[in-house]
Amino acid sequence: MVKFSAAMCVYGGDNASYFEDSLDSICKQTRLPDEFILVVDGPVPDVIECVISKYSNKINCMHVVRLPENMGHGVARKTALSSCKYDHVVFADADDVNVSTRFEKQIQTFEQDGALSVVGASCFHFSDSIDNVLNTEIVPESDEEIKDKLKTCCPICQPAVAIKKSDVESVGGYQDWYLAEDYYLWLRLYLAGKKFANIKEPLVYIRTTKEQMSRRGGWKYFYSMRNIYKFMLTNRIIDLKTYAFNLCSRFVVQVIFPNCLRAFVRKVVQ
Repeated sequence: MVKFSAAMCVYGGDNASYFEDSLDSICKQTRLPDEFILVVDGPVPDVIECVISKYSNKINCMHVVRLPENMGHGVARKTALSSCKYDHVVFADADDVNVSTRFEKQIQTFEQDGALSVVGASCFHFSDSIDNVLNTEIVPESDEEIKDKLKTCCPICQPAVAIKKSDVESVGGYQDWYLAEDYYLWLRLYLAGKKFANIKEPLVYIRTTKEQMSRRGGWKYFYSMRNIYKFMLTNRIIDLKTYAFNLCSRFVVQVIFPNCLRAFVRKVVQ
């Protein structure tokens, strides 16, 4: 039976109540991790420290790694990965809720196919309570389907991802890239010929807020995605026609559309 790590990053701007919900969902997994790495990305308020202290007693395999200052998602995830003892690592976000069978089903998928580097899953998007599901994000399942979709948008949902550490580190691991460090990683794994899979069943409830919609728009995010597409074009993952399509569609949705319309488009597309 494969031993595996679970990893999570928390920072000062996270909501303590959401963070507690996420940790609680890890305690309720049908297959518990052999170790749990929590990276504290810079100073956090006392209310978050209280949650960390509470769950340090509940999760016996929990190890806390602290960064002296806030470094961002890319560095925090890279730190989490390097701190993991086992080659299979399930990542969880500090504001989402994991379905109780998530870890079991993703690790079983790795056990059934040793060639896999990444196993993702579909997700529910919810507001306030998991009883209030706004929409379901269904992801492509096979390696071929994932690599095809990767050419126009990110086909792996980061809050629902499990990875093989050795394969991810062989391409440089998570690196800082504004709101797209995961997409950049999948592209490098694609170029290295690594194998992907997604579980069609939704295994994570992703919290949706107005602030998230705001971050997923504007010039800064558009420029970040433009550079992602330039990387894809330079490395011949896409051709010039696809590059132009990607750029135009991103400009309309991320720069021209207001948050409410952007959220509607995301719901329809998913």
